[in-house]
Amino acid sequence: MKTPPVVSPQEWEAARQRLLAEEKALTRARDALAAKRRRMPWQAVEKEYAFEGPEGRVGLLDLFHGRRQLIVYRAFHEPGVSGWPDHACVGCSMLADHVGHLSHLNARDTTLVFASRAPQPDIERVKARMGWTMPWYTIIDDFDADFGVDEWHGTNAFIREGDAVFRTYFINVRGDEALGSTWSYLDMTALGRQETWEDSPEGYPQTPPYEWWNWHDEYGKGGEA
Repeated sequence: MKTPPVVSPQEWEAARQRLLAEEKALTRARDALAAKRRRMPWQAVEKEYAFEGPEGRVGLLDLFHGRRQLIVYRAFHEPGVSGWPDHACVGCSMLADHVGHLSHLNARDTTLVFASRAPQPDIERVKARMGWTMPWYTIIDDFDADFGVDEWHGTNAFIREGDAVFRTYFINVRGDEALGSTWSYLDMTALGRQETWEDSPEGYPQTPPYEWWNWHDEYGKGGEA
């Protein structure tokens, strides 16, 4: 392997500073892209969709768990998929391993769920084996085909106004690679991180950064969530 040159600390720091300027530009570009997502038009969800969950049959609105926003990752765990029945697909499983503690998303009025075509007993078994705790539902109708995830994985974001549900964004293929952290999920939603520094439309919910952050076992104990 041909390695880069070995340099002095001063030369190394100068090289790092040159890259740092590019990294900061990338961060600003990523923030600007998220601001454009918050201005995306909404698509009304007019069909009724049903899922099977640990609590029985539920609708799309139930997946919000009372929160304003919903993120649904279509994971491939079903007959015919590599690893069945002991595992979900390798890529979907790797993404699942990266999901952060969901209490932080919940504190921003956002719910994350997974959905597959596997029956609930198979889902619960693989969750227990892998140590996953996210809500995971069984697709029993055309939800996956209607939202672009019947043949490949993908992540859809939704928002609700009362009982009306709207699709706000969709990420798939290599875009899913960046997902897993609280920030990456919030950045794909209609409301964003909901912090005052963000470029969001007038009237969007926003609070000062850091002030809503909490230990994941302390939300709801006098904190923001």
